[in-house]
Amino acid sequence: MSKLDKTPALATSLGLILLFIHQPIRGQEARKQITADQVNQAVSEIQKLSADQIEQDVVPGLAVAVVFQDQVVYAAGFGVRDVKTKEPVDADTVFQLASLSKPIGSTVVAELVGEGKISWDSKIGDLDPDFAMYDPWVTREITIRDFYSHRSGLPQHTGDLLEDLGFSRKEILHRLRYQKPETSFRSHYAYTNFGITEAGIAATKAENLSWESASQQKLYGPLGMNSTSSRYSDFLARTNKALGHVRENGQWVQKYNRNPDAESPAGGVSSSVNDVARWMRLELANGQFEGKQLVDEKALSISHSPQILTGFSPLTGLPTFYGLGWNVSYDTEGRLRLGHSGAFALGAATNVLLVPSEHLGIVVLTNAYPIGVAEGLAFTFADVALYGKATQDWLPIFKKAFSDPEAIGVTPGTDYSKQPASPTPALSNTAYLGAYTNNYFGDVQIVEKGDGLAVIEGPDKLTFPLKHYDRDTFTYQTEGENASGATGATFTIGPEGKATTLIVEHLNVRGEGMFKRQPAGAVR
Repeated sequence: MSKLDKTPALATSLGLILLFIHQPIRGQEARKQITADQVNQAVSEIQKLSADQIEQDVVPGLAVAVVFQDQVVYAAGFGVRDVKTKEPVDADTVFQLASLSKPIGSTVVAELVGEGKISWDSKIGDLDPDFAMYDPWVTREITIRDFYSHRSGLPQHTGDLLEDLGFSRKEILHRLRYQKPETSFRSHYAYTNFGITEAGIAATKAENLSWESASQQKLYGPLGMNSTSSRYSDFLARTNKALGHVRENGQWVQKYNRNPDAESPAGGVSSSVNDVARWMRLELANGQFEGKQLVDEKALSISHSPQILTGFSPLTGLPTFYGLGWNVSYDTEGRLRLGHSGAFALGAATNVLLVPSEHLGIVVLTNAYPIGVAEGLAFTFADVALYGKATQDWLPIFKKAFSDPEAIGVTPGTDYSKQPASPTPALSNTAYLGAYTNNYFGDVQIVEKGDGLAVIEGPDKLTFPLKHYDRDTFTYQTEGENASGATGATFTIGPEGKATTLIVEHLNVRGEGMFKRQPAGAVR
């Protein structure tokens, strides 16, 4: 998939693409509410397309569920949970949902808002006094609503690289105070997993519950989502679970395990399509489920409403928005569309799409890194149900969109694949050895390893051998969810012939990646 599986926080940044392109063509006439026959036609189309994706080895496994008029009208699995075991996927197979966790988590918060102890405008500082942003004024003013609508001023994907380095949730949230804002407060949309994580954690503090316990007590339990959890350990314990896959040498392989506990409110839910269908019924019924009002209607409706502008559709020119944990848009007939994608570059891709006025929803879960299958199937289904046919050839459109990192705002780093024609030799190892520190990323160490050097990063002491590139620049291969291939590590040499600073390119996306040498024997 080109560089998509090697780009920072790839899948969680796809909301803009989804909002931009999921619009019917201008000039379509207003239509009456859809019928069961139209939905059945769309189900037949998706059933065929899903089987085709498996037969063509586009993904190892997937599951689909469709809700219409408060009924689950279709739920099925295709392919295998794991290419090693070949066990089949069914409608009860548990997948990691990645950022589809955001609208589900938003429902948890809406339930808490309905209980009255908090509101969407509760200040984070009142709920979690230890939390701080870079600007003290923002620290005092920022609310649950601000974080859930991605308008905090934090740069996009702040904290994701800290997660890759092995920092705990508590430590990542603490370190957000060192992250300089990229925009003024509440002025721009910028997708941040750990902003939503902090909002979720702060909201549940009002109940003296952990996020994981609150999710179970307030939503999963009452809804009968018995295969759903916000704990990674619960996912691992399931016998019927789909493991993540990536492509290597043209083949799907089960290679990585993705533990999203640090960002659980934003990406840590695991569930089956049967369970997610129950949640979709709740959303489409304004918080009711089987005759009971489980979530306050007003609190839930606020989460479905536009909170900040994200752009304009290139097909219709209509504005697109983010709500509270939801992508929000309107089609040319004025119908509200709610949706969200989720994905892990280490092996998960999901999509949910709701059309509330038609009481219609679809969820697609896959166990492969994101290549656009979940979105393509969901959008095709919605078109066929609403218009009788697809308005676009969605699967190839999404495949192309997902194959171009720059199309989703990812700027590739330096290409280190070609060595300089006449590289300048490095200094002796002693010039570079030592400890370097950074408020945001913590400490790194440069040590000798074999005949060369290595960099040790993060609390898990991740060790990466350094390969000399040119004079004081070395490279190493990044790892983890946000891996970016080979990255540079460049030293600045002081007057005494020893390095005074180190810039790690992979960590320097917004200028945070400079580390200063610590004096010998210094302990932080």
